[in-house]
Parts: sequence; structure tokens; C-alpha cells
Amino acid sequence: MRVRDIVASVAEELNVNIENGVVSSDHVHIFVSIPPHMTVSDFVRRVKGRSSRKIQQEFPSIRKRYWGKHFWARGYFSATSGNIPITLRPFT
Repeated sequence: MRVRDIVASVAEELNVNIENGVVSSDHVHIFVSIPPHMTVSDFVRRVKGRSSRKIQQEFPSIRKRYWGKHFWARGYFSATSGNIPITLRPFT
């Protein structure tokens, strides 16, 4: 539940809309709408960094378990979803 709250607060701070999401015991799936000026990698970096730091600060047993290790996996998966408005013209 705490990871969910942290992700939501980071998203709100960055004007990212969380459309849907699931937090499991070992991974997170989130479907977000990110503003055009922000990169996916920047959003993921901020979410993973802030959540790792806060979780380890608030839960000493987790800090001890992950001392010197990565809380999150190094990578992430990203895909796009959506449609293209009819008003857009093809490149000529």
C-alpha cells in the first residue's frame, strides 16, 4: 500500500495521470498518461528512486535486507497505447 501511495504522489507532482495500475508483491504495472514534455525514462527514474528511498527509510527491515543492493530491478518495460487524431497530416 505504501508503494502505491508513493507512486501516486510522484505522479501527481509531475502532472502524470495514472489511468490504471496493480501493485503486486514483486512488481508494479501502471498505465499512465505522461505530458509530452516528459520522457518515460524520467518518470520511471523518479518513481523508482523516490519509492526506494522512502520505503527503505520507513521500513528498517527492508533497508537491512537491501543494503548495498537494488530495491528495484535496473530496467523497465514501456509500451505506447492510443490513437492518432484524424486532424494530423502524414509527412510529405
